[in-house]
Amino acid sequence: MTIYVGNLSYRATEEDLRAVFADYGEVKRVVLPTDRETGRMRGFAFVEMNEDAQEDAAITELDGAEWMGRQLRVNKAKPREDNNRRGNWAKKQDY
Repeated sequence: MTIYVGNLSYRATEEDLRAVFADYGEVKRVVLPTDRETGRMRGFAFVEMNEDAQEDAAITELDGAEWMGRQLRVNKAKPREDNNRRGNWAKKQDY
């Protein structure tokens, strides 16, 4: 399972997130997506932990918590949807 962490401060770093989530268990991976054009953080992250029980505890405790001046949204990450609009448009055309 992967945890989605939304409404993050743009100052948050991977090390900051590791420190917060370490209170609930061992963190396997942290991903902080950045904007392709600006390189600026996009305000959300994904965190993976070693055990589902640790992830569940982190979600329960951190969802809605205030951190770095922001109220966090923490929940199970949803699978990524295919947003290839150009590809979807091309499929709909009748040639």
